[in-house]
Amino acid sequence: MGTNWTIDSEQSDVLIKNKHAIVAYIAGKANKFEGNVAIKNDCIEDANLEFSLNVNSNESKLELMDTHLKINDFIDVKEYPIINFKSTSFQKVNKNINFIKGNLTIKNITKVIELDAEFIGYTFYNGIKKASFEIKGMINRRDFDLKSNTIYQMGGIATGQDLMLEANLEFKV
Repeated sequence: MGTNWTIDSEQSDVLIKNKHAIVAYIAGKANKFEGNVAIKNDCIEDANLEFSLNVNSNESKLELMDTHLKINDFIDVKEYPIINFKSTSFQKVNKNINFIKGNLTIKNITKVIELDAEFIGYTFYNGIKKASFEIKGMINRRDFDLKSNTIYQMGGIATGQDLMLEANLEFKV
């Protein structure tokens, strides 16, 4: 029988980053988590992850890294303020490396994506046992109709086609 672990949203974060020719990034930090992982004998048996990122919230900690590139150049944050991910399958490769497949929804467009998940290990904090994971993956912004402002494209500031999704998740019993 495995142990059911739940996400510790206070100690977890998800970043979505886009790079452009000036090597500046825009990033949004997720502020709501739900999900679990079942662990048995230090091995992951099953995973069910779900998170939401509110890109139109002060709590999302969006940072403007460059005045020419704003998150609203890609997403109409007033009309589409939430980005969601919900896993659909989990594949174990070896003790620490896993693949998670799931549905990512941006601007009401849902696509299946695959992410790499690495089990970092266990730790104890204030008497609570925690398990940590690092999840990474790339998504094509055009799959979600994330277009940059063409005025800046004409000005020579080219944005990258891919968005980097990085999640550092801590689970607790």
